[in-house]
Amino acid sequence: METIDTEAIDKADMERLAHGHDAALNALMERHSGPVFQFLYRMLGDEQDANDLTQETFVRIYRHRERFDGGKFTTWLYTIAGNLARNEYRRRGRHPVVSLNAKSDDSEGTLNNVLPASNPGPREAAEAQEQHEAVRAAVAELPEELREALVLCEWEEMSAADAAAVLQTTSRAVESRLYRARRLLKEKLRRWL
Repeated sequence: METIDTEAIDKADMERLAHGHDAALNALMERHSGPVFQFLYRMLGDEQDANDLTQETFVRIYRHRERFDGGKFTTWLYTIAGNLARNEYRRRGRHPVVSLNAKSDDSEGTLNNVLPASNPGPREAAEAQEQHEAVRAAVAELPEELREALVLCEWEEMSAADAAAVLQTTSRAVESRLYRARRLLKEKLRRWL
């Protein structure tokens, strides 16, 4: 069975984009917009902000296409997305917004990656929803540097080395952040373990 080398395809698309073939951006977006959206949603916890920043990530890819150095495309992509998420957190800190129309029930949430049992009963469904909310809240409460490492390595399935490149740190620092994040989550989610 033949495996597809998406990194080589990404690099070829970036080279085409740098040489004026704007349609290459569409191919990059088709492959990466879903995972980038999920990353940003997990980082920010807000679907609209994640959607906006996903679009902004690809706008920046286009604007700065000449700056791509031929390295690993996904590292560059997630570095841009991560920087945008950090900027959004700083903006939120300066300009907090409270919605009076916000719904507290996230039963249709994007993060619900767990497939339900064939027909879970009301009790099981309520427990699953409660657990989902507890995990999401616990991850959101982590310090930014721990949350970033956790989201990149656990949900985006990046290696510590790739996450280190995105976060502009060392693999050892990422591993340390993962250890601390998991320890904090274990304490916060003791009820569910």
